[in-house]
Amino acid sequence: MFGLFNTVDLIIFGTGIGISILLMMFLPVDNFWIAILAITPGLICGFLVVPIPNYHNVRTVINNAWIFYTTRQKYIWKGWCFDNGETGKK
Repeated sequence: MFGLFNTVDLIIFGTGIGISILLMMFLPVDNFWIAILAITPGLICGFLVVPIPNYHNVRTVINNAWIFYTTRQKYIWKGWCFDNGETGKK
């Protein structure tokens, strides 16, 4: 939608809002803490899909952090004297 959200983001947000609406219909929301509990799924899903600079959204940042800290990093340094398999001068 307008280049900000993809289909998965809209599904996540819609599901969170739908669960919040169902909880508000079935729980007694006259109590403050129960009302907060009822809207929590919508707030969490909204937080996950909010766009942020330099990334697509918060969900992408969390995924990138997870991949960075859970996979083995392989850094290839060729150095200043690397010759790309060439020997001698041409």
